[in-house]
Amino acid sequence: MTPATGNPSLPASFKSKTLTTLLACVGGLLGLHRFYLYGKRDPYGWLHLLGGALGLAGLVVLTGSQLASLTGWLLVLPGDVSLLAGFLAAIVYGLRPDDKWNAQFNATSPIKSRSGWIAVLLVIASLFIGACVLMGGLALGFQTYFEHQAGLSGSLS
Repeated sequence: MTPATGNPSLPASFKSKTLTTLLACVGGLLGLHRFYLYGKRDPYGWLHLLGGALGLAGLVVLTGSQLASLTGWLLVLPGDVSLLAGFLAAIVYGLRPDDKWNAQFNATSPIKSRSGWIAVLLVIASLFIGACVLMGGLALGFQTYFEHQAGLSGSLS
């Protein structure tokens, strides 16, 4: 059975580990890596896309409300999860040994994936960008929360 089609009679197409890592790093929010590996019927790819759309809608709401909308904050959460899951997928795919990658995704393909330093550099970029996004999001969230709490306590006295 091929990962992309799920049909045992069709030959498997070659799946590049480096390209998958790049798609997860750059387009993980949209689930591009999932659609590349498993096709249009992958439910997790569609969840990535839905989470990304909700996150972008929440970002628009938050920008318009100057970070004061609870709805905006709740809408941003699925986008954050989708974005960070994409970076994590890039790290996992990029660090997977070529033998295991080929056994899972290129078992019936005559071409085998041979990743090199590009995959390692993409893993490093995913780790760096993902950590910055996570830390920045946490810092902004906590700052907004505590500023809101300070504003409430000031209005009570």
